[in-house]
Amino acid sequence: MKKETHSTNSNLVKDIIIGMSDGLTVPFALTAGLSGVLNTTHLIIISGLSEIAAGCISMGLGGYLAGESEVEHYDSELKREFSEIETVPELELKEVEDILNDMGVEETLSKQVALQISKDKNRWADFMMKLELEMERPAKNRAAKSATTIALSYLVGGFIPLFPYIIIQDSKHALYVSCIVTILALMIFGYFKSRVSRQPVLKGTIKVTITGIVAAAAAFLLAKAVS
Repeated sequence: MKKETHSTNSNLVKDIIIGMSDGLTVPFALTAGLSGVLNTTHLIIISGLSEIAAGCISMGLGGYLAGESEVEHYDSELKREFSEIETVPELELKEVEDILNDMGVEETLSKQVALQISKDKNRWADFMMKLELEMERPAKNRAAKSATTIALSYLVGGFIPLFPYIIIQDSKHALYVSCIVTILALMIFGYFKSRVSRQPVLKGTIKVTITGIVAAAAAFLLAKAVS
């Protein structure tokens, strides 16, 4: 019998998407904009590296704070559930019965199941967290893992549009190569992002690619106008 397959690394995938999305788009827009006013790649490389470093720190810190907030919120709600189990057990037991009834369990059976669940307070609280509040326990070291994944993903994404400027001295030539390489990377990234998030592949790929192109074009034209 064929078994269903489900993603067990949804948080990891989400963090990679967050980091790569900004990593591909922001440095691409920055280097394209600078190419509109600079003939040398030296300052473009320095600016690009500075932006990537700042982006890694900023995005990583944001991921860490978000992960910490997720853990703190879960712990706070779990503590509240334990408190309610201690202070108003009858009300909490009724809530378990109501949840089971909404799931299609007969009233008589739901009372029996609720009583069975209530014998273990840890199981009872876990039941309420998952089915009443629809909250899953955050993974261990969630904040640190999220920060690292987002920062590394941003680093990888950021070097894709910058790399042509490192190996090509003429900024205009490097811009053309950077555009080709980055657009291809955006298309590939958009494809896999759509597959993972179960969105229409063509629509998702086009949306990600167009976003990066528009950001870079806007930066390039703005730099030209200012100069």
